Parts: sequence; structure tokens; C-alpha cells
Amino acid sequence: MVEPMNWITEVVRPRIKTLFKRETPENLWVKCPDTGQMVFHKEVEANHWVIPGSEHHLKMSAQARLKMMFDEGTWIDVALPEVAADPLKFRDEKRYADRLKEARAKTGLQDAFKIGFGRVGGLPMTLAAQEFGFMAGSLGMAAGEAFVRGAETALEKRTPYVLFSASGGARMQEGILSLMQMPRTTVAVRRLNAARLPYLVVLTNPTTGGVTASYAMLGDVHLAEPGALICFAGPRVIEQTIREKLPDGFQRAEYLREHGMVDQVVHRHALKETIARICGLLMNVPEPVPAVEPVPEPA
Repeated sequence: MVEPMNWITEVVRPRIKTLFKRETPENLWVKCPDTGQMVFHKEVEANHWVIPGSEHHLKMSAQARLKMMFDEGTWIDVALPEVAADPLKFRDEKRYADRLKEARAKTGLQDAFKIGFGRVGGLPMTLAAQEFGFMAGSLGMAAGEAFVRGAETALEKRTPYVLFSASGGARMQEGILSLMQMPRTTVAVRRLNAARLPYLVVLTNPTTGGVTASYAMLGDVHLAEPGALICFAGPRVIEQTIREKLPDGFQRAEYLREHGMVDQVVHRHALKETIARICGLLMNVPEPVPAVEPVPEPA
């Protein structure tokens, strides 16, 4: 026996729901990882991806990084060299070539680096930012070539070289070719040292693996953003290896500052001013002297 259709519940109500339904974008709100607070997406973006209130520093794209740092948000992009796309014809769950295509479509970058030349606080500067959204900012041949090209640009233009690191380590799909970038980038840093040009590293969340074991820990000055994870092997791997509970905040920026691996933990909003001041000191650029109004003579 077929039950009669309820016209009110099965016809009228769905039409009313459709009439008053409003589409809500998925990225309208951002949830704070620390407090669970829901914050309006535009508000977080305008605050340089720092959650208001909790001050939790979210990941930041390389493009947004350069826009935040350079004066008036303008700079000259440094052209990066091309490398073999898939030298080992690597395949796991999918082809490495397909992973590269997806990452390039997602980020708009050719690989995990973006480098620009411009002015920061009035000083000429070369900045390199790693894009974590591109295969976790992993270090491969293209990233290694990009870092070296950034160092060569700093040498050519006689500017400080500032790196914003954000990486999960070496790119396994390129095998030994990826690991070869560690000594290559180290040589580039040595060339900067020989030319007496400052090399600053800003360690952001996360900086791990082979990047930490090479150019990310070779700076003249090491700054870090609050709460950034900075390590070679992650805390979970270490706990499973030594079978002991690690201290609270282990391998975070504040812990490393207390133990001498980081010079200073700097809030994202203060990075530009701090980097400009440090580079000015290292380049022996005198700070502008504020004008002093003449003292009026007594009547």
C-alpha cells in the first residue's frame, strides 16, 4: 500500500527552505588553533594572518610575506632558473609530475620559493620566502636553485639577504638530487659571508628536516615568529625513539631562544622594523637624525 504524500512537509517546506537559503563561503571564518575562537577571514587577513586576541601566527603565503615586508608593498620579482621537472620519473600514489602540476595550479608558483628585490625601511634588500603551500615548502632542485639565485642577486646588488623559511624538509620525490641542495645552499651562504653581506633568517612555522640542517640555521642572525616549530626530527618521532615525554614547548621558538639556538622571537607585526634596524647596523648605514627645532631666545 502506497502512503499518501504529505503536501505540507514534502512540497511546501523544501520550497521555503530553498527560497530562504543563503550560500555561505567555506572560508568566511577562521578558527584559532589555540582557543577555538572563530574570527572573520577578512579581519585575519588584514592583521597579516595573526589571530586577534590569542596572537596565534597562522601560515602565510610567500606573496603575502613579500607584500608585508617591502616598502609600499612593491618589489621586483627575481627570475628563477628552470630545472628538470621530474628527473627520477618518481611515482608513489600518483606521479610526481602530476603533484607538481597540482601544486603550481594551487599556488601560482613554479616551485616553493619566491624572491624579490626592493626596499625595506628604505634599505635595498633581497628577500626570499618559502611557500609552504607548495608541497610543504620542500627542498628540491628548483628550490635550491632559487635560493642560490637569491644569494647571487644579493651579491650583485650588494644588499642583505633575508630568508623566511617554511618547510617540511627535503623533497623525497627527488631523492639524492634533493639532498645535494643542502651543500649547494651552504656554499651560497659562504659566498655572502666572504663578501661581508648580512644573511638573516626568519624561522616561521614550521621549519624542519633538511632545511633546518642547512641554510635555515646558517644565518648571521636568527629571528623566529612566536610559536614556530623549528627542528630536524619532529617531537613525535623523538618521543617514540627515546620513549620519554618531552618538555612543554619543546622545539618551539621560545624554547630554542632560551637554549641559544634563536637570537630573538619577534611578533610578525614588528618584523619589518626589526629586520631593517638589524640590516642597517650590519651594513653600517647611519640612522637618520631627527630634526631638532631651535630653542627660542628668551625675550
